[in-house]
Amino acid sequence: MTAAAPTTRRTALPTWLVAVIAGAFLLLYAFVFWTALGFLLQQAGGTAGLTGYGWFVLLLPVVFPPAVFAAALAIGWKRPAPAYLAVMLTGLAFVAVFWLDVLAYAAASSALYGV
Repeated sequence: MTAAAPTTRRTALPTWLVAVIAGAFLLLYAFVFWTALGFLLQQAGGTAGLTGYGWFVLLLPVVFPPAVFAAALAIGWKRPAPAYLAVMLTGLAFVAVFWLDVLAYAAASSALYGV
């Protein structure tokens, strides 16, 4: 019997390409993060302030983009470039839809604000 040579699993993409794609999408995810944080601080500093429920609802879009970016990076970094781009773009679309849902809810609901 011969000893089997240890096999190392290589990624489908070079490291520099993974970093470039992740960096480009990181800028887009960061834009959503900072926009959500700015909106939270603006609403918290308003005349009515926020209720506990308002803090919860408006903190979710601050926490959501980094979590989705990390999940998309973990899922896609070993895939070919088109699949990796599709995973990152799908995650960004998911974050954008969630952000728009929160904005629509904040505009339509008075339960977020202490009146």
